[in-house]
Amino acid sequence: MKKVLSTTVVVLATFFSATALSEVAVVVHPSNDNALTKADVTRIFLGKKRAYPNGSEAIPVDQTDGSAVRTEFVHTMLKKNDQQLKAYWAQLLFTGKSTPPKDVGGSAEVKALIAKNPALIGYIDANQLDDSVRVVLRF
Repeated sequence: MKKVLSTTVVVLATFFSATALSEVAVVVHPSNDNALTKADVTRIFLGKKRAYPNGSEAIPVDQTDGSAVRTEFVHTMLKKNDQQLKAYWAQLLFTGKSTPPKDVGGSAEVKALIAKNPALIGYIDANQLDDSVRVVLRF
């Protein structure tokens, strides 16, 4: 019994360490030279800020609801869980104050869109980074 328990603990520890190793990167178009803080990114993704520090339009794009990268982003950057975020956006939509970022798919789709549009900002799995996007934050 002890051997089964210790094996289970080792397997779970390995799983959680591997999961914790994957990073999320907040990315913009390579020509976007704006420096962004965590607070800037949070405000953009919560619809409280609609422009980069230089005044150009900032358009956030989201990953599909339920993806591991989105869950990590929402929890770490926005300090909300999925239900809290849905309730937040429902209230803003109802009052007409803002609309949520468009869901565009996974990391590959987000990266491809951002590579074509300097106004977009999104987040991807850091393992998928390349020269088509520029990292502004990583966690």
